[in-house]
Amino acid sequence: MKFMQKKPLRNNLNLTVPLNSEDGVQGILLINKPRGKTSFSMIAALRKLLGVQKIGHAGTLDPFATGVMVLLIGRRFTRLSDQFLHCDKEYLAQVHLGVVTDTYDCDGAVMQQSDGVPSRAELDGAIAQFQGEIDQIPPMFSAKKVNGKKLYELARKGRSIERKPVKVKVNARILNYEYPYVHILVTCSKGTYIRSLAYDLGNLLGCGAHLSNLQRMRSGQFHLRDCFDGALFQSPDLDMDALRAHIQSNLESIDAGNSQLSKSSR
Repeated sequence: MKFMQKKPLRNNLNLTVPLNSEDGVQGILLINKPRGKTSFSMIAALRKLLGVQKIGHAGTLDPFATGVMVLLIGRRFTRLSDQFLHCDKEYLAQVHLGVVTDTYDCDGAVMQQSDGVPSRAELDGAIAQFQGEIDQIPPMFSAKKVNGKKLYELARKGRSIERKPVKVKVNARILNYEYPYVHILVTCSKGTYIRSLAYDLGNLLGCGAHLSNLQRMRSGQFHLRDCFDGALFQSPDLDMDALRAHIQSNLESIDAGNSQLSKSSR
């Protein structure tokens, strides 16, 4: 399945701006978010390092997850957030069969366990249900709002409410299966919860499941191989020159990618 951006990057913005403008450091920084850190703690750390308050993102990751985070530095780039958020994403997911948690991931409390061991044929049949456009119900422990309230605020009070399914596009492929772990490569559209995919997969198999590991490999045109190591943000070994150079290099790649998008739309 081929995923397309819903909105191409606008070509009327000069993305090749000086790294240090009159408004301070500006640009796009790709980081590999380390495990155990919240997305917003990474933004806070970068604000302190660069002395820039206006820093946004193009999609967060849960604390246990790692991989590509696109950080937008300065006003010219934070206003591009919506366009980047609409890009498709690619993940390596590890699903733990036989254990259900309240958050659908490894950080939650165990709610149910099963000794059932699905066969590979059963797994193949179940994963076939997660191809193309599907209806997905978001987890209670999520930032999605219902009637003005974030779901996780209700979940923390022990409440669960009905959630309407959301249409998302998914392509899921099994890479390896050694019970209780299933490794899956997932390409998906904006708004897809990989935690819900793991939970729903467990339900289909009749044994339950949760997401035990997640790595974002790609966000739109941005790949993990091009990311700066976010673990260095709070390390004494951080090289600020290397960090600043990484921001500049990504400005150039964005400008090139934007030109390609412009050419393809003619």
